[in-house]
Formats: sequence, structure tokens, C-alpha cells
Amino acid sequence: MKIALDATYSLGPNPSGVGVYSKEILYGLTRAHPQTRFLFCYRPHRFLPSFATRIPSNASRRLLWKSVPASADLFHALNQRVESRHARTVVTFHDLFVMSGEYSTPEFRERFSAQARAAAERSDRIIAVSRFTAQQVQQYLHVDPARIRVVPHGVRPVPHPATTAAKEPLILFVGAIQRRKNIVRLVRAFEDTDPGWKLVLAGSYGYGSLEALARIETSTRKEDIQVLGYVSDAELERLYQRASVFAFPSLDEGFGMPLLDAMARGVPVLTSNSSAMPEVVGDAALLVDPLNVESITEDLRRITGDAALRDELIRSGFARSALFTWEKAVEQTWSVYGELLGKELLG
Repeated sequence: MKIALDATYSLGPNPSGVGVYSKEILYGLTRAHPQTRFLFCYRPHRFLPSFATRIPSNASRRLLWKSVPASADLFHALNQRVESRHARTVVTFHDLFVMSGEYSTPEFRERFSAQARAAAERSDRIIAVSRFTAQQVQQYLHVDPARIRVVPHGVRPVPHPATTAAKEPLILFVGAIQRRKNIVRLVRAFEDTDPGWKLVLAGSYGYGSLEALARIETSTRKEDIQVLGYVSDAELERLYQRASVFAFPSLDEGFGMPLLDAMARGVPVLTSNSSAMPEVVGDAALLVDPLNVESITEDLRRITGDAALRDELIRSGFARSALFTWEKAVEQTWSVYGELLGKELLG
């Protein structure tokens, strides 16, 4: 049996959440099922660069161009992109914020929407990374719920346990600097926190970043705000070690992987009460109305001013994040394959 997966997004110097997901599923599946043959398929612009990366012994490289390799018994598109129909196809949908809000250019929205509709139509099963994303797939792509399976993300391993002694009066945000991430309202709320606190924004630049950067330039707390851009994994781990609060009042998330990372690293979380975020954090975070600056401000002042509350959120965050593992995501993904291949084939 051969299972082909689109490995394109597992490569690149600055992996996004989709890149992390792709690596975890690709390498998790090959470890969990050593007797199965996997085809790591790369689109033309990534095929030759893929040879610089070592792949598992039960995997081989293939070029993904126009159609899936004919020898594959099943194809899994890891990022909601399917160009041609295959005998058995699974596609993962991470989010549909491009279709649900003004978070991209009209041209990109049109291209993305056409791609998403085609992927949904050409797939036998759709994996949604949250119940919220599953609902969006139903709403915007008119997919029968019977074809959708929810498989949540996992959390990246924690290299070093968090220590209270390492903490600083630092509020950390991790994610792209873009309109959807609600940076402008976060900056406005931060301006009302007590002196001595700093706000650090770590992430690449995206649609609407100029608006956020302009607001930071005029902030009354400009000297207390750091915009780092994309940071390495090692630097990101150091930031989690230093941070006393993780603030993530995003307007729309298909999942929100940084939330799990923060909780697993002992950083108390403040996040939005909308889209997939309550589903991820449960009762282990402070939930705010992301459209209401006063709501963000009130709870940001509350969490920065109450050490006992932060300790409580740290404890509940550890427990909550432990429910999400990549091993579980791999197992559930394999079960979706079994629906199409037959349990006797999967062993």
C-alpha cells in the first residue's frame, strides 16, 4: 500500500503553522507505520530543494504536478489544495478566514476561494482542524457534514520546563503582524497596563501590517513595544521562557497553534472568545471580546496585575495543552485513511 501526501509545505526557512502541521503528520505517520510506503510529493518549486532534507526510509520523493502519482492508493492534501481528482483523496482544511472576512486582497480571496471549492469537491474526506473550521467548511463550501472529520493539532515538545525565576514583566504575542491578528487593538489595550510591562510581537509581516506598525509608531508606550519579525525556534523558546503573559486576541483562527505552545510552556493566556480559540483553550485562559478594546484592556490589566491568577492559569494551561498531542493527531488521521482504504488494509 502506498499513501501519497503533499509535502510541499513542510519545507522552507520560516515555516508557518501549516508547515509545522505538515512535518508532524508526515514524519509522525512514517514512524507510526513503518511497514507502509509513503510518497512525499512536492510541487515543482520545492521538488529539487527537497533533496537537501533527509526523509524516512519508508518514504520516497515524487513530483506533484497536475496529478497525483498513479501508484498511490490514497492522496492526502495537507493544505486545502487539490488540483485533480484521485481514486481516494483526503484534504485538510486549516481555516477559511480569507472567505469569511476582509483579511486579504480581493485578488487573493478570489483565487483562494476557487481553490478551496475545488479541493472540497475533489475530496472524499475532509479533515478540519477544529469544530469551528468544520462549520466554516459546511457554511462556505456547502460540504455534507458526513464527509468531514475533526482532527485537532498537537503541541510542539517543550525543550525546557518553565521557571518562575526566568519570568519578566513581558506580554508576548506570536503570529503574523496582520489585520486578522488584531494588533492595533492589542496595542491600544497595552497602553493602559501598568508601567514596567513590555509588549513583544514575534512574527512575519502580512496583510495590513503597515496599519499595525503605524499605530505602534504613535503609541504612548512606543518605547515599551518590540516588533521582532520572524524569529527562530530557539529565540521563540527563549521568549516563552521570559514571558509572563501570552496575549492573542485574534479576530479569526482556524485553530490557534501558538495558544497550545504558550500553555505547554507555562505562560498564562489571554485570547478571544470567538472562532476556534475557546475550543482550544477551554477554561484555561481569559477570554475577551476581540472587537472591544475595553474588554481586552480590562482583562489585560487583570492578568498583569494578579500573580495568583497567572499561577492558576499556568496550572490549568498545562492540563489543557496535555490533551492535544501530535501522536493523537496522527492516529486520528490514520483512522480517516481507514475509512477509505478499509480496516483490513491498515492492519
